[in-house]
Amino acid sequence: MTNLPFVQVDAFADAPFTGNPAAVMPLGQWLDDATLQAIAQENNLSETAFAVPTPDDPDADYALRWFTPALEVKLCGHATLASGHVLMGGHTAVRFRTRQAGVLTVSRDRDGYALSLPSWAVEPKPLPALAPAMGGDILETHWREGGYAIFVYPDAAAIRALEPDFATLQKAGDIMLIATAPGEDSDIVSRVFVPGAGVDEDPVTGSAHCLLTPFWAKRLDKSKLTAYQASRRGGRLGCRLSGSRVILTGACCTVIEGNFLL
Repeated sequence: MTNLPFVQVDAFADAPFTGNPAAVMPLGQWLDDATLQAIAQENNLSETAFAVPTPDDPDADYALRWFTPALEVKLCGHATLASGHVLMGGHTAVRFRTRQAGVLTVSRDRDGYALSLPSWAVEPKPLPALAPAMGGDILETHWREGGYAIFVYPDAAAIRALEPDFATLQKAGDIMLIATAPGEDSDIVSRVFVPGAGVDEDPVTGSAHCLLTPFWAKRLDKSKLTAYQASRRGGRLGCRLSGSRVILTGACCTVIEGNFLL
């Protein structure tokens, strides 16, 4: 039997049981992919992050991968923030080498952390196969290659009222479906659905704000935004556009520490 350290963290959370829970599992070396996927399925959280030290990499401290209960994802913001919370120790920052998103950095920021992510643009595009299943009064639809869709709604009330048809959306595959509108007590509000990756609704989604930050920064003519993701758990993020990067800020709370028995 092998004991693997396990830490469950609520990310983008000011208190336990808010934000988005992620499992963080530091490893000495990589396990095979089938085992990583089975562990993520057992954890049954939106993401499990696995980190392995990279002493020979001058630009990163760890290699990082993320798995939902169904598959490996290209980028996960909240589980990266959680990994920084667990692995930073006495340092001021920790760097993660990822397979498809480059090097991501988590650094200390007042009482929380700042996460540097890529800034991704979207283009207007009709999405007739997806929009009806999202429901509500959609004003615009936008798309980014790789499986990212933005649906613009008139206001926060429309976002909160959404009841998507997950069975239909799941058939479209691994697409991140982002519903957004101007906020009430924040600049922007959103909800995020990824049924094709085994996550009907994600509580707080850092990677969605790689798209939402430049999208709304241009429309609102401001480089710093406040964001609220209106899931049942809810979560608040600070968003800043910095050249080709998006800087997200938020706090983390550790809620479980233990060992996974493999």
